[in-house]
Amino acid sequence: MRTVWTMGFVAAAALSFCFPDFIVFRFTQAVIWAIALVGLVILCGVSGQFSFAQAGFFGIGGYTAAILAVHTPLSLYWALLLAPLAGYAAGYGLGRIAGGHSLWTQALVSYAFAIAFPQLLRWRWIEPWTGGVQGLYLDFPTPPGGLLSNDRWGFLMALSLLAAGIWLAANLINSRSGRAMTAVRDHDLAAAAQGIRVVQMQAAASGLAGAYVALAGCLSAFQYGFVGPTGYNFALSVQMLFGLVIGGMQSLAGAILGGLFLQFFPDLTAGFGKGLSALLYAVLLIATIVAIPDGMAGALRRLAARLRRQ
Repeated sequence: MRTVWTMGFVAAAALSFCFPDFIVFRFTQAVIWAIALVGLVILCGVSGQFSFAQAGFFGIGGYTAAILAVHTPLSLYWALLLAPLAGYAAGYGLGRIAGGHSLWTQALVSYAFAIAFPQLLRWRWIEPWTGGVQGLYLDFPTPPGGLLSNDRWGFLMALSLLAAGIWLAANLINSRSGRAMTAVRDHDLAAAAQGIRVVQMQAAASGLAGAYVALAGCLSAFQYGFVGPTGYNFALSVQMLFGLVIGGMQSLAGAILGGLFLQFFPDLTAGFGKGLSALLYAVLLIATIVAIPDGMAGALRRLAARLRRQ
């Protein structure tokens, strides 16, 4: 499977040189979605938690990049390190508060965070740093050597980070810590009886999810060159959860499928108008939960197993 994954990423990188920049830009956005969904796979699929806070984490990553570009002389590439650290700190803190409580409590706490984050960006005490309602502008980081266009370099950078993120997530899931998170998901009381520190495990999973989503937000800020409070609203959190369910909540491959879905499915529904487009989204979500509760990744896995038996 490692060989298959490696070949897939190498093929995707090679194919990026066969398409015009505007197509590469769109696939870069799909890769950015996939990075965020890998974090949600760890949070929701592996550790069994629920969150609406991903829009806030996404914004933390975006504003880390923008503040670094506008208010410091540091290279913008430092944001690729600082954004996940800031996202992890926010996610871990939120996990310490909500961890150990019911899913309803986790949903309410994370919902409060998602609602408060855009308002916090407008707070007059930090408005000089965040730009308030006007937001902040930033330039795309200069490609090394100037040999690649911004769009192509952005795709290769995002694809490399996705590959590294999936490798780290796969190793985590198969490690003792990953098995501890799964035990907490399956039965927290039994896990505690085995000596697993439930709240700490849930906080760590929330922190890792925050790191992945913040990294995705940083890359998205690179792509669009702008961050503003209205870009990190509650609808963004719901959109990510939608991609997670469609792709597959417990599958890293599902994160990639969910990223492609979030980027390209709206094109198919745009012709129906805004109202019917939202209705189609709702119908598809209900149908997916009923027909394929493990998402597209699970359906493809069962199909492959059936073909092997034949």
